[in-house]
Amino acid sequence: MPARYQPAPLAGALAHLLVCNMGLHLSQATLRLPMLLHVLGRRLSQASTASSSSSSASHTNNYIHHFLITFRSSQTTTPQSLLQSHAFIIVTGNSNNAHIASKLISLYSSLADPRSVAKVFNSVQSKDTFLWNSIIKSCFSNGDYPQTLDLYQQMRLSNTRVNDFTIPMVASACAELLALVFGETVHGLVAKSGHFGWNAAVGSSFVYMYSKCGRMVDAYLVFDEMPIRDVVAWSALVMGYVQNGAAEMGLACLCEMHRLGDECERLNFRTLEGGFHACGDLRALREGRCLHGFALKVGLSCYHDVQSVILSMYSKCGAAEEAYFSFGEMGHEDVFCWTAVIAAYAKLGCMTECLGLFLSMQDAELNVDGIIMSCVISCFKDSTRVRQGKAFHGFITRRKYFLDQVAVNALISMYCRFGMALTAEKLFDRSHSRDSGSWNIMVCGYGKSGLDWRCIDMFREMRHQGLEYDLSSVISVISSCSKVGAIHLGRSLHSQTIKHLLDRNVSVSNSLIDMYGKYGKLTLARKIFTRTERDTVTWNTIISVYLRQGHPAEAVELFDKMVKEGSHPNSATLVIVMSACSQIASYEKTEMIHKYIKNTGVELNTSLATALLDAYGKCGKIETSRQVFNALGEKDVISWNAMISCYGMHGDARSAIEIFKQMEVSSVSPTGLTFLAVLSACNHAGLAEEGRYLFGKMHDYSVTPTLKHYACMIDLLGKSGNLKEAEDLVMSMPIAPDGGIWGSLLTAYKTHNDVEGGIRIASRATESDPGNDGYYIILSNMFDSIGHWEEAERIRELMKERGVRKSPGWSALKLAPSLLVNLDAWNVSFLLGYNNSLSAGDSDVPSLNDARRI
Repeated sequence: MPARYQPAPLAGALAHLLVCNMGLHLSQATLRLPMLLHVLGRRLSQASTASSSSSSASHTNNYIHHFLITFRSSQTTTPQSLLQSHAFIIVTGNSNNAHIASKLISLYSSLADPRSVAKVFNSVQSKDTFLWNSIIKSCFSNGDYPQTLDLYQQMRLSNTRVNDFTIPMVASACAELLALVFGETVHGLVAKSGHFGWNAAVGSSFVYMYSKCGRMVDAYLVFDEMPIRDVVAWSALVMGYVQNGAAEMGLACLCEMHRLGDECERLNFRTLEGGFHACGDLRALREGRCLHGFALKVGLSCYHDVQSVILSMYSKCGAAEEAYFSFGEMGHEDVFCWTAVIAAYAKLGCMTECLGLFLSMQDAELNVDGIIMSCVISCFKDSTRVRQGKAFHGFITRRKYFLDQVAVNALISMYCRFGMALTAEKLFDRSHSRDSGSWNIMVCGYGKSGLDWRCIDMFREMRHQGLEYDLSSVISVISSCSKVGAIHLGRSLHSQTIKHLLDRNVSVSNSLIDMYGKYGKLTLARKIFTRTERDTVTWNTIISVYLRQGHPAEAVELFDKMVKEGSHPNSATLVIVMSACSQIASYEKTEMIHKYIKNTGVELNTSLATALLDAYGKCGKIETSRQVFNALGEKDVISWNAMISCYGMHGDARSAIEIFKQMEVSSVSPTGLTFLAVLSACNHAGLAEEGRYLFGKMHDYSVTPTLKHYACMIDLLGKSGNLKEAEDLVMSMPIAPDGGIWGSLLTAYKTHNDVEGGIRIASRATESDPGNDGYYIILSNMFDSIGHWEEAERIRELMKERGVRKSPGWSALKLAPSLLVNLDAWNVSFLLGYNNSLSAGDSDVPSLNDARRI
């Protein structure tokens, strides 16, 4: 304030003496204003009397007038000078002036002195709209939103009219407090009065309020009804959509605003912030780059807030290099910027870059918080970086960085990703400020590490302590219940998900369908499936459930229903349904699905092509299977095994061996399953010499023969008449033979009528597998063939003593639908199978002529 317009020196001196020499705070000085004013009044009166001969009344009035003008135009002040001015205003009789009081309120508010603000406001007898707006603005500017609404109500009760300055502050206060009902009441008043329809600030404030309260439909309606829209209204709408999870709509609004291009509707840096946030949320890198170019073109990229949000956008989109360039262009890099660029590299797993930036941050002497450390830790994504992850943990421990709960949770999560759940458990136990995030991470970690009972127990303890669990924990526990067979516990958890409305989540529903389906509860699984908003994973789950439970035809029907309902199968869906087609050997369905793959352009990857060639092979279309195999660009070991198995099951051992030789010269090494498939092919074709060669070749690939390999080789040698060699192979086995081995050898002796050897082997076979009825029958028949009737009878009695019963034979026929019309239950049961154990003379057994008539 200019010196010539300062209060009288005496008044200023006294006010300064009261504030400074007595050591009073501004609010305390205000309380003593009456005493100060009494002194000032008396001294000013004396001064006026003493100087009346040399000064005129006009000079005094002119002085006061200039002081008031200067005071009202001042923008800042100090507590001491404000108190002096306030004292002078009161003494000169201007304290009841609403405009002067409004200025005092503004200055006291800037000094964060609400008590003085209230005293000034209350000292004015006639309060107009301008004064009410001043005190409402004071509270709003200092973040006292409840008091803002309270003053607004007092203003309404005093019958003072609100205007277009009052409403935006009140609506914004409602937005900050999420006081939707109060805000709707204010909106109703404005709509009823109709006075503010052409004021953009009023409309913008209601757009902001509804957006903040999550009512975007109402926000858009207000925006749509605004006759005049300025950049504030557009920015409020764009930010509202982005903050309420509708980033695509926010981006569309921004594009529409730019298309209109009016002077009052041009994008500013706030609008651009909303646009960059939308691009980041949508991972819309191309659109983000366009918006970045626009910001550079119009000169808005120089704002620090815009630079920060551009960096954040590139970070969310995983564009690490562009994030780094944006980081380098910033004049001032704060912790937020360092976090964003480190997060961008961490998301891509760029460990070297993350660690380099982290060390550069240390060189810049910036404080490292838990969020920064968690970003760096997140770059150690899997078990291939265990050593580096543990080294970084040791580094921050040796440097004695403060590990808050965010950093501790990141370390626990890292060790869980490494499959080191027990190490994560140690960190968890040492943490003294565990939050619900820590518990949820451990629950998921136990589940992924296969420690299912620990996963369940941890979840129980978490619930006992009253901590909130997240969806990942629920899914992990349901999966663990499914693995350990805790179906009752799983059903209990299901009821909890219903109670807390978590069963509406598609991932939770998928895990429940899988759990119930695994234990044969197909009705429950189907009910959950029917009530769920199904995605592709849901369809995959229910189809695989039916396939696992031995219902391949129903699995194919579900696939047909999936396509009819407009869902889009992925490669995993097609692999599952191809397996179902393989089990029912349906060439028509296999061909139909193959055509669907071609027509929809689904990528025929290795897994899908393998399932397809396997399905064609089991349907008897071996040439089509070979065509699919040859068309495969990159074949894995499963593809080679499937093709060898297809040839083997059709008895084409030569082609199977040919494929095996091609596999040997490829980059894929044979496995135990490969040798089993090619040995089975040799077994079916009786190629003993080739079988011996291949069995010996297993050693070259460091493949250890299993019982199945031995059983296949013994069966091959036995069928070819090499009984002694087969028996010697059994006796030289490094592992104990099981019933299957002895059974193969026994069958060989029976086939070649070597009764003596057969009886010797049969004794071992029945000891190894006493529940197998075939061994007893073969042995009994052998004794019968050489006339040892008593021994044969003893074997039959032994079967009875051990409770072994002969299994009935059965056959299955695939009939055209027309053949099943008007068939009674007796005929259907005959077509589905018949009991071979019944005597041929039994009158209840249908004859061959009956079958022909059907």
